[in-house]
Amino acid sequence: MENYIWETPTEIDKELALRVKRIRKRKKITQKELAMRANVSYGTLKKFEQTGDISLKALTKIALELGVIDEIKGLFNRTVYSSLEEVVNEKQQNS
Repeated sequence: MENYIWETPTEIDKELALRVKRIRKRKKITQKELAMRANVSYGTLKKFEQTGDISLKALTKIALELGVIDEIKGLFNRTVYSSLEEVVNEKQQNS
């Protein structure tokens, strides 16, 4: 059965940015302070929180500084098969 996602990539990115912003605010860290501590530009962080646009490298630095790096490291860890063919292909690759 297909899983459908009803949000656009832009909406998903903005939701991720909102989550990061909430974590930052919960920790009482300003944008400028986080940018400095994470070694990303203030403009990059500000743009991310407004639009959701960011490089993976910058997001990783921010997650590391906020103490949520396991969230990034955990991406794509759960194996999700959408067909029996995928299971067979994976077994063949690992042989």
